[in-house]
Amino acid sequence: MIEQKLLLVDDQPANLVSLEAILEEEGRVLLKAESGQAALRIMLREDISLVLLDVQMPGMDGFEVAELMRQRKDTQTIPIIFVTAISKEKKYVFKGYQAGAVDYLFKPLDPLILKSKVNFFLELDRQRRDLLAKLKEAQAHRAAYEAEKARMQRERGGGSGTA
Repeated sequence: MIEQKLLLVDDQPANLVSLEAILEEEGRVLLKAESGQAALRIMLREDISLVLLDVQMPGMDGFEVAELMRQRKDTQTIPIIFVTAISKEKKYVFKGYQAGAVDYLFKPLDPLILKSKVNFFLELDRQRRDLLAKLKEAQAHRAAYEAEKARMQRERGGGSGTA
């Protein structure tokens, strides 16, 4: 079983420690970033399963990070859960969904809800990875079949089998 990597992004170290305490489990790797730029660098070198992203950060805010993620082929499908203390006004929530969020959680966080949502998206990631592995396996079988078929046709003395 592959370890799933969660990227926790928040400019407040205490918030990262809290998220880590709630989400730490065997089989999970928790990566932390204290800025949007640091998060993007991590995503370039790691295979991330899920991002928990603070909205309000100095420099590059969470909305900007999400928009940049959606522009890159290798990060555009990573699910993003915004975790924020920002107002619950619909315009902010809508902006988050427009930027590519799959969910929105408001601080203070309920640990049970956070765990449930993270577990749900990690299960989807596991299923996606399983399907990709099965697709690669099927493609390899198909290629082997086609190679064997071509070899047999060559041995019979011609490509189409007609004289």
